Amino acid sequence: QVRLVESGGGLVQAGGSLTLTCEVAGSMFSIVAMGWYRQAPGNERELVAQVTSGGSTNYGDSVQGRFTISRNNAKNTVYLQMNSLKYEDTAVYYCNLKGYETPRSHDDYWGQGTQVTVSS
Repeated sequence: QVRLVESGGGLVQAGGSLTLTCEVAGSMFSIVAMGWYRQAPGNERELVAQVTSGGSTNYGDSVQGRFTISRNNAKNTVYLQMNSLKYEDTAVYYCNLKGYETPRSHDDYWGQGTQVTVSS
């Protein structure tokens, strides 16, 4: 079964930087897109950043200009570079994969989540 392994979360001061890593463990027939979502207590899960198989990127309005998503296809790894972090960025960050495990099986895959805490 495909698994998403996340790393890089932690505690950082406001204005600082942090990089999250998501590695795909297992074999995917085809990957449509990978990205990051986040969820803070009391809030709904929201899109942070996404990159498609063709290289197009999409960012949530609140992180535009501060976060950068990148992908290493050879290593099946996606990164989220977070700069100028704010207290409001505090949340659990989840790696997401949209793709086909088999030619006839399309699904969303989620990591276990990694905590990012920004101190004020």
